Amino acid sequence: MGEHSRGTLLQWSYGTSFSGGPDLSEPLVTDRPDFTEASTTVGLGVAQLEFGYTYIHDNSGGDSSHTQSFGEPLLRVGILAEWLEFRIAVFPTSDRTITQGISETTAGVDELYLGFKIALTPQEGLLPEMALIPQMNVPIGSNAPSSGSVEPGINWIYAWGINDFLSTAGSTQGNRRIDDTGDAYLEMAQSWTVGYSLSEKWGAYTEWFALIPSGADTARTESYANGGLTYLFSNNVQFDIRVGWGLNEAAADFFTGTGFSIRH
Repeated sequence: MGEHSRGTLLQWSYGTSFSGGPDLSEPLVTDRPDFTEASTTVGLGVAQLEFGYTYIHDNSGGDSSHTQSFGEPLLRVGILAEWLEFRIAVFPTSDRTITQGISETTAGVDELYLGFKIALTPQEGLLPEMALIPQMNVPIGSNAPSSGSVEPGINWIYAWGINDFLSTAGSTQGNRRIDDTGDAYLEMAQSWTVGYSLSEKWGAYTEWFALIPSGADTARTESYANGGLTYLFSNNVQFDIRVGWGLNEAAADFFTGTGFSIRH
């Protein structure tokens, strides 16, 4: 294969052919529904839309919050090369809090997510398939839940296919975030997921992830466990459902969601 056929930017070793990258004859590979993003790009000229709904519930000291995220559209488009994709998303949310019996609701679409996914390497034995995502949140409104500030970051993903039934992957992120005091801090995010191929149509996963603030005044580490199922209607259409729980006091108590992904 020539230079234009590379599915990844780099190779662990070089020979007469290049491995890795998207395979459009196989079922689509999605970023949702787990926290850990896919370690592959969608492919040059391919557009993939992933969207869904999430409900989050939390009780703390007698107060409660109910957050809903509607649509969650993430558009992934392969540009310039097989190993590069452009990413854009918005997350419309509605948040209802009940404090001392008084209910207050806020809603908005106040941040735009932008990023590029770079497929770095294919898997070669114990050496992982890897991708890197330079990303940022850009405020597009002035209401909650926007931080009102640009939040750049980077996400490193590493994955291994173990056999026809089992795969595993992790991600390490660092993102700028704004505390309740208005001050910026570094939020690290770490995840690990295990995927299971139950049949040609059905898949499943179990996952742990944590959000770890560094230098924050009020934000605290949040740790979560979650799992879910996926179903392929065709190679280009996937349905998903997930459920998760907070593992420490700072984390939200419970979340669940569902969604679809379509490749074109």
